Order: sequence, then structure tokens, then C-alpha cells
Amino acid sequence: MKLIVIITTMFSLFFSTVTTNNPISMKPIASIYDISIKSLSGEIIDLSKFKGKKILFVNTASECGFTKQYADLQKLHETYKDKLVVIGVPCNQFGGQEPGNAMQIQSFCQVNYGVTFLMTEKVDVKGDNQHSLYKWLTQKELNKVKSSSVKWNFQKYLLDENGNFIDYYYSITKPMSSKITKQL
Repeated sequence: MKLIVIITTMFSLFFSTVTTNNPISMKPIASIYDISIKSLSGEIIDLSKFKGKKILFVNTASECGFTKQYADLQKLHETYKDKLVVIGVPCNQFGGQEPGNAMQIQSFCQVNYGVTFLMTEKVDVKGDNQHSLYKWLTQKELNKVKSSSVKWNFQKYLLDENGNFIDYYYSITKPMSSKITKQL
């Protein structure tokens, strides 16, 4: 009898909630605001502090053909800062094009592109170690709109002021494209 109770409890805990893959937070993910991710400097980013603004998540890389998009991401950040938060998410899963550590990534972005928008820790955006942020962004079961897969660096995901999924844009869509700016 005790074994059945233990197995039932473990089963329900395992399957009843989706949790982050980050030991900092093991609470269920009901919304984007429940996800924990660290900044490049190692501080926990509280996504709920961005309620009331749209959020654009972009997986970034320093040695990619699309790296020049950092300049337009910075311009987007400066132009729409009253209603949009741009968050760069470094990832090394596409051609090993983000090999640097946090300090190298931050220095590269500031020196070469004057980046002042928020940058997170380097994470996996796909695969077995996919960060919970990207699980939410890419799975319809979590974001309630549509599923996708991250195809390459600088793919963009836009959320509304209440943390609801709006759409995603492939790498070829420039940050200042009307596809994005018309949503702002």
C-alpha cells in the first residue's frame, strides 16, 4: 500500500507540472513570468517586472552572419524602450558561433555594437538541455498559441504586454522590420 502511494505521488508530481530546468526555481510554469533565467552577470532576471511592456527574445551569437543584427536590436531597444524590452539570449548550438564566456560576450556586444539591452546567460534553445524559457516559447502546450523550433541564431519571439505569445520571426527578419514594429 505504501509503495502504491509513493509511486502515485511521484507520478503526479512528475506529470502534473512543467518545471524549469534551472534549480533556482522548481515552481510550475503557468506563464512566462514564472520562468527563471540569469543575466550575463549572474543575477536572476525577474521577467514579471516587464509586465505592461512587450518582450522580444532573441537567441544571439557573436560569430554569426546575422551578428550585425545587434545594431538593429539596439536601435529597436532605444526607439521603443517605453513599450518594449529586448532580451538577447546567447546560444552556442548553431555552428559553435557563441564560444565565449559571459564576460567575453558582454564585452563583444558593448564594444562592437553598443548593446545596452538585457542579455541573459548562455543557454540551449533546443534539444535535451533546452532552457525552460525556450520550452515555453516553442511549445504550444505552454504558450497557448503555436509550436516552433529554433532554426538558427537571431530567431525572434515576441510577447505582448501581458506575457502572451504573439509570434516568432526567423533570423532573416531584421529587428526593425515592419513585421515586428507594426506589433509595437
